[in-house]
Amino acid sequence: MNLKKPKFWDYKKPNLFAFLLLPLAYLIKIINLLKFKSEKKKLNIKTICVGNIYIGGTGKTSLCIQINEILKKKKIKTCFVKKFYKNQTDEQMLLQNKGKLFLNKKRFYALKKAVSEKYDIAIFDDGLQDKTIYYDKSFVCFNTINWIGNGMTIPAGPLRENITALKKYNQIFLNGNLENLEFLKQEILKINPKIIIHIGKYKIINLNEFKMDENYLVFSGIGNHQTFITMLKEYNLNILKDFEFPDHYQYTFNDIENIIKKAKVLNCKIITTEKDYVRINSHYKNRIKVIKSELKIIDEEKLIKSII
Repeated sequence: MNLKKPKFWDYKKPNLFAFLLLPLAYLIKIINLLKFKSEKKKLNIKTICVGNIYIGGTGKTSLCIQINEILKKKKIKTCFVKKFYKNQTDEQMLLQNKGKLFLNKKRFYALKKAVSEKYDIAIFDDGLQDKTIYYDKSFVCFNTINWIGNGMTIPAGPLRENITALKKYNQIFLNGNLENLEFLKQEILKINPKIIIHIGKYKIINLNEFKMDENYLVFSGIGNHQTFITMLKEYNLNILKDFEFPDHYQYTFNDIENIIKKAKVLNCKIITTEKDYVRINSHYKNRIKVIKSELKIIDEEKLIKSII
């Protein structure tokens, strides 16, 4: 079951609910500190981890795909590594469509398989907090709208670790539609003046399949619904109604039937994401249009330099 993240997580300041959960957040932090820490393992393969501190919706998978495309152009044999979660088949399918994916409940075993098949570089989709693997390069992703939410750690807020953890990282990615960039850069550099900041912007790659004079109803169950809506409006698509579902949501017949009925009342075409489309029953797919997008890396040469 996928739970929708609480709205108060993304308030600019903590509210009463956040403060009530603060003791539990401290307890979780203490438990994590007391966990046995084994020595990080290093295999004969270069590793790149694309992870986050803020839970969900930071563009990790999109960035993994773009890094993979960049490295393939350099004739480097690359693959994806991802921890297996039963409810994340959507992201797994997106990665499999773009390259070789190694899945396992333990990332290290997936990495060993990549080594046995003689890959040069393994790109980890998530795993920043996995203390069992040594990463040659790590990128911490944030969404430019949500940033750190209320600034608190789970369950009082959306952070896996305190934002001061940026002191131990060297590379950061700000993904979105270029919102709040100067403010975010200032906040980041206050914490770690030496960190390298990269920028990613979402762009639609099949805009020719949509008409500007038509109305659209949009739904998605992704980590950051608002970023998706902002991108569509930036391309002047006329959005009359949108529905947000939890990340990795498994749509029922009733969900899709209700969306279709609402679109009919509003005389709208229906739009969703590639990630959502794979979770929809095939019976309905011919009635729903898919927005295909990718993360455009601003100053790609700087990223290539930091990797190679």
